Amino acid sequence: MNKNPNQPTLLIIDDEQDIAVLLSTVLKREGFEDVHMASTAKEGLDAFKRLMPDLVLLDIMLPDGNGYDLFSEFQQIKKVPILFVSAKDEEIDRLLGFALGAEDYITKPFSPKEVAYRVKARLKWLMGEVQTPIQDKKIHFGVFCIDPDAGEVRKAGKLLDFTAKELKLLFYLAQNPNRILSKEMICTAVWGEDFIGFDNTISVHIRKIRLKIEDDPSNPKWIQTVIGLGYKFVAKGDVR
Repeated sequence: MNKNPNQPTLLIIDDEQDIAVLLSTVLKREGFEDVHMASTAKEGLDAFKRLMPDLVLLDIMLPDGNGYDLFSEFQQIKKVPILFVSAKDEEIDRLLGFALGAEDYITKPFSPKEVAYRVKARLKWLMGEVQTPIQDKKIHFGVFCIDPDAGEVRKAGKLLDFTAKELKLLFYLAQNPNRILSKEMICTAVWGEDFIGFDNTISVHIRKIRLKIEDDPSNPKWIQTVIGLGYKFVAKGDVR
C-alpha cells in the first residue's frame, strides 16, 4: 500500500509496550496513518534513519540509553519536532528537554487523546490544516535576515542554526515590531495552543533566540521583556 504523501510519518520510542500501542492506536484514530514504534534507543535510532519521520514521541528512560542523548543524535540527522514523553516530572527535567530544543514535554500518566491533539498542533503546516502559511516575505533587521520560506536566519549573510519553532517565534515577533505581545498571544500564534503550561516553554525559546541574535543576551536590544505583560521586538526603523 502506497503512503499518502500528505500523511506525516510518526515514530514512537517507548519501552513500555502498552503505552506505545495505546498512543499508536489513538493517533491512528485521529487520522495519522503512518505510525511506527520502537522500544530501545538502538531500535529508535535505526528506525529514525530508515523512516526519516516528521515527528517523534520520545521516552527519556530507555533500557539501553536515554532520550536526551538520542534527541541530540536525531538533530544531527534531521531536525524534526520531538515531544518528550516521560515519567520524570521534575522542573529541571522539563527545562533540560526544552533547552535541548524539544517541542513539548509530556509527563506520565497522560491522556492519549491530549497527546494526539498536541501532535496535531505541531503538524498543522504539514497536514494542510492551516489556511495561511508563514508569509512569503523576508524580514531584515540590523545585520539579520529571516527567510521563512527557506527556513533560515542569517547574520551578515552567515547562516545561523535555528530550529523550526525558534524561526517561527522570531518571525512572529519581528512581524510585530514595537508592539507588546503577551505570552498568550505568542503561544496561540506559534504553538497553536492555549497558554496554560507553556510559560517555561516560551521563556526557554526566547532565551535561546537571544543567545543567537543579541550581542548581550542579558541586556537585549531586539527582544525585550515587558514585566507582567510579555515581550516586545524593539526595532525602530530597523525592520524592513
